[in-house]
Formats: sequence, C-alpha cells, structure tokens
Amino acid sequence: MYSEKVMDHFMNPRNQGEIPDADGVGEVGNPTCGDIMRIFLTVKDNIITDVKFQTFGCGAAIASSSMATELIKGKTLEEAWEVSNKAVAEALEGLPPIKMHCSVLAEEGIHKAINDYRIKNGLEPWEEKGGHTHSHDDLTDEE
Repeated sequence: MYSEKVMDHFMNPRNQGEIPDADGVGEVGNPTCGDIMRIFLTVKDNIITDVKFQTFGCGAAIASSSMATELIKGKTLEEAWEVSNKAVAEALEGLPPIKMHCSVLAEEGIHKAINDYRIKNGLEPWEEKGGHTHSHDDLTDEE
C-alpha cells in the first residue's frame, strides 16, 4: 500500500516537464521494469535554481522523481549530491520494498544530471559512492 504522500506526488507531480536549455541532464532507467527517468537542472552560482523531470514508469517512479526534485531545488550542487534514495523514500513516508528501486533511480538521476553539468563546465565528474544496485531479481510478473 502506498502512503498518502506517494499518492499525492503521483497524482499531482511537482516540477514535471522539461528544461530545453538545461545546464545538466541526467537520464537513468531500466527497461526490465520500464522505469525511465530524466532530470533537468538549471544551475546559477552553484545553486540549483530550477529542476524538472520526465518519468515513464509506475506511480512510485513518478512520485520518487517528483519528491527528488522538491528535495534538491534551491540546494547547492554538493547538497543535492548528498540526497540519497533513503531520503527520497523517507520524504515520501515510505515505499514498499519492491518499489525502493524507484528511489534509487531518482538518486542516480540527480547524480547523472550534476555530473553532466560538471562535465559541460570543464569540471571532473564526481565519483558515486557506489553500493547501489538496480536489481529486479525480486520483481514478479505483476509489475
């Protein structure tokens, strides 16, 4: 069962859309579950001034994308980098274990968008801490 917060972000997603001239774009996904997420950033003076997302996937993927954008808007790139999948899930008041991979996608999308921005600006990409997997071994045919 989904929390009210998950349902609210699924039914009324925040920051949905595209930024055509984005400073950084991160795209992540896994065709096995069908979740594909794009995150667009506008950055000014190291602050994320605007963020949008496009997600093709289940309700938990859309809610995770929406919440992730809320968590990083107005933050420095360093603060946004530290937003973990657990922080996204906690802000949504929990996700079912079988849907936690959606919050991992959101974290990975943020990282890819930030590194895209860094590369476009002649900076070294930051190294991900690793340890995250996007496994679908536990999924059923009902997904």
